Amino acid sequence: MKICLMLIGLLPLIAIAQNEKQMKTSIDSVFQHYFKDDEPGAAVLLVQDGKIIYENAFGLADMQSKEKITTNTLFNLGSISKTVVAYGILKLASEKKLSLDDPILKYFPDFKNKKIAKQVRIIHLLSHTSGLPDSRKVNEEHEFYLTAKDEENFAPLKQTRKLEFAPGSKYHYSNPAFNGLALIIEKVSGVKWQQFIADNIFKPSGMFTSTITDGPHPQTGVSHGYVRNKSNGFDELDYGEEPTFAAAGNGGVWSSVMEMWQYEKAIQEHLFLNKEWIDKSRTAFQFSNWNDSIPSRLGLSWFLTNEAGERMTGHTGSQGGFISDYCWLPDQQLFYVLLCNIPKPIKEIRAKLFDLLKMNNWKTD
Repeated sequence: MKICLMLIGLLPLIAIAQNEKQMKTSIDSVFQHYFKDDEPGAAVLLVQDGKIIYENAFGLADMQSKEKITTNTLFNLGSISKTVVAYGILKLASEKKLSLDDPILKYFPDFKNKKIAKQVRIIHLLSHTSGLPDSRKVNEEHEFYLTAKDEENFAPLKQTRKLEFAPGSKYHYSNPAFNGLALIIEKVSGVKWQQFIADNIFKPSGMFTSTITDGPHPQTGVSHGYVRNKSNGFDELDYGEEPTFAAAGNGGVWSSVMEMWQYEKAIQEHLFLNKEWIDKSRTAFQFSNWNDSIPSRLGLSWFLTNEAGERMTGHTGSQGGFISDYCWLPDQQLFYVLLCNIPKPIKEIRAKLFDLLKMNNWKTD
């Protein structure tokens, strides 16, 4: 009798275990559709209520050495790097070492049009609303931009004669704006911005293997980016092949899915920045002179959207052969990150994954 009662008591636990196994198999199938073992691939992590509910890795980090991707493999984050640069600026603002309302002329007195440099403020660079045109001639000067760093990528903007729109009135995504912000961190802190981020964001977040491009692309310890060629093989496309790869301010951070979770935890626990500034970074706002056709959906570098009927804070990244997706769904307490070293339809993958989770009431058990 006692044995029967014990078995009955175990039935719910057995059912939960079976459901978890079935859900893992279903999630596996989503990613296995896009990634193969003998090709460049990806690492993925899902966390809910602070607990890792799914982690996996697919494919190869290096096609020559055949090194396999793991959840600790470093990938180039592309534009997710912009959130890190933004937090560097906000850290300095929280310490009153700069103001988001500072005109950029204060930091770039060599701006050709001083009137424009007085109009554009740091907050405009952070929110992609500066009106400064991207006047870099990347295609025409391909060889130059293969190794051009932040200074060289921001320099053409300092020659701006006319804004595309009044600062704060419209949204237009800008890569070189974040090269400028990285340079401002250096000017204010007195150290290389990569070192400032390492000391003030990576270290308190426990991101001990994450790094930032500062010169040549590291050949070891990181994955390599690839694209499929006409022969159905793979060509490497990262530092040395992709223009602006050396311009670290707009896309130079390297990290793993595990350390992206460390980053998200540090944001939520206010480990490197107080709650006031963290909340500000993830709150949509628009300037008083806003006249764009769409409402503002941007915080201070974070995109604030709806996905599968849920509020979402996130950012994507794409550079060379790398593409990445970073999502936080606050109402479901769900964190999702996908880092790839070959271009894949990340929004399509996200939609399939979220649809699967939504069908199970956002649970994996």
